[in-house]
Amino acid sequence: MSLTSELKTFLLRGNVVDMAVGIVVGAAFGKVVTSFVNDILMPPISLLLGNTNFSDLKIVLRKAATEGTEIATPAITWNYGNFIQTVIDFLIIGTAIFFVIKAMNSLSRKKEEKPAPAPQPTNEEKLLAEIRDLLKKSN
Repeated sequence: MSLTSELKTFLLRGNVVDMAVGIVVGAAFGKVVTSFVNDILMPPISLLLGNTNFSDLKIVLRKAATEGTEIATPAITWNYGNFIQTVIDFLIIGTAIFFVIKAMNSLSRKKEEKPAPAPQPTNEEKLLAEIRDLLKKSN
């Protein structure tokens, strides 16, 4: 089997295609959630905290050194505000995925709960039942 045919077989497997679709949808979902957090959720929280922009929260460990108008060494900062923002994104994404999985599980449980139709007796079982009934009548 040639390398190209092996690659084609690998790429066209159902699991690989499903995984690729999941990654693309997940990336798009991540962008939506990030926009929701940054544009919808964080402004009211920032307003409640006194117009604080979380991405601006940082501790300067070393100030930038300048030589004239040029920066010789950049400032070293500990950007804990970005971390807070990322944790909030994670919590919202995790919660949304939890509810999606919970809904999918409840739908699959409903499908499983439907009783299967009673199996029809085979021809042998029908014949044996007739023999049994005839034996009961003869006794």
